[in-house]
Amino acid sequence: MKKITLGLASLTLALGLTMGSLSAQEKHDVGAGTAGGGGGDHAEGGTPHYPLRHPEPVDWTFAGPFGHYDKGQLQRGLKVYTEVCSACHSMRLVSFRTLEDLGYSDGQVKALAANYEVQDGPNDDGEMFTRKAVPSDHFPSPYPNAQAAAAANNGAAPPDMSLLAKARGITRGFPQFVFDIFTQYQEGGPDYIHALLTGYQDPPPGVEVAPGTHYNPYFANASALAMAPPISNDQVSYDDGTPQTVDQYSKDVAAFLMFTAEPHLEERKRTGFMVMIFLVIFTGLIYLTKKSVYARKPH
Repeated sequence: MKKITLGLASLTLALGLTMGSLSAQEKHDVGAGTAGGGGGDHAEGGTPHYPLRHPEPVDWTFAGPFGHYDKGQLQRGLKVYTEVCSACHSMRLVSFRTLEDLGYSDGQVKALAANYEVQDGPNDDGEMFTRKAVPSDHFPSPYPNAQAAAAANNGAAPPDMSLLAKARGITRGFPQFVFDIFTQYQEGGPDYIHALLTGYQDPPPGVEVAPGTHYNPYFANASALAMAPPISNDQVSYDDGTPQTVDQYSKDVAAFLMFTAEPHLEERKRTGFMVMIFLVIFTGLIYLTKKSVYARKPH
C-alpha cells in the first residue's frame, strides 16, 4: 500500500510540473481546446476530444436498406475529383473501366483514361517508360512516391481516396450506435467528408493554430489540418444546372468516393433483402413443419 501511495504522489508531482511548464496559451489550448460545441466542449483543464464537432447526417440516396446511387451525382463527383482532388490525391485501387457503371460509354472511358499517363515496362531495353492510360489502368498518383507527396504538402502525404469513404468516419457513441444497427447507418464516411470540406472557418477567439494549418472543428485528429480549403463556389462547372456551391461539390464528391469504396453497394443490398425474405419464409416453413409433426404427439 505504501508503494502505491508513493507512486500516486510521484505521478501527481510529475503532472503538476508538466502543466507548470506550459505557457498560459498552451494551458488554454489544452483545457479549452475549442469553443464550438458538438462533442468538443470540455471543462477547464480537460483534454479535448476530436473532432470538436460531429458531422451532421446528410440525406444520401444510398442510405438505408433500399438505397441506390444517383448516377448524375456520381458523375458530378467524378468531375470534382478530376478537376480538384486529383491534383493531390490518388485513387490507385480504382480502375478507369469502373466508371462504366456510372453510365459512361466505353469510348468516354477511353477518352478520360487518355488524359492520364502511367508508368509501364520494362521495355525490350529493360527500361521503364510512360504511356497514356487505358481503361484497365488505375487512377495514378500525381506524385512519383510517398516521400515526394509529403515533401510537397508540408510533410504530410495526402491519403489515397480509393477507400476513403469507408476508412473515415466518426463514432457516434452510445446509444446512437445501437439505433444505427437497426437503421443500417453506414454513411459515416461520406458524412465526415462532407463536413470536413464545408467546415473550414476562422478559429474562435483565444484559439491559435500552427502556421501553415487551417482551423476545422470537424477534423478527426486535431483542431486544424495542413490541407487548405480545396474548393470554392463556382470552381467546377456543372452542365445539368445543379448549384455550383461548396456544399453541393462536397456532397457530390463524397457520394462518388462512397461509390469508389463500395461499387457493388446496390447489388449487396438487393441480395441482402432477398436473403431476409428467404429467411422469413424458411422460418415460417419450419414452424408449420414442426406444428404438423408434433400435432399428433401426446403432450
